[in-house]
Amino acid sequence: MNDDEPVFKKSKWGSNRYVYNPNNPIGLALIIASSVFAIVMLLLMENRAGPFAPAPTPTWSPPPSEDLWPYPSPTP
Repeated sequence: MNDDEPVFKKSKWGSNRYVYNPNNPIGLALIIASSVFAIVMLLLMENRAGPFAPAPTPTWSPPPSEDLWPYPSPTP
């Protein structure tokens, strides 16, 4: 590998597009890291885990009493 290789190089598919250069050690590390990141994110989405987990269902609790005063006692 040549240390003079740039991290990014022009793509053959477009005029203003750059891609990681696998001939540079940093470019190769970026290719591997971004591939691992994408695979992990896809697995988390598939299993609905991590940030893709559904919100927990709320447990029901009775509403608070809206009575301002207690009911009067039937006995004096």
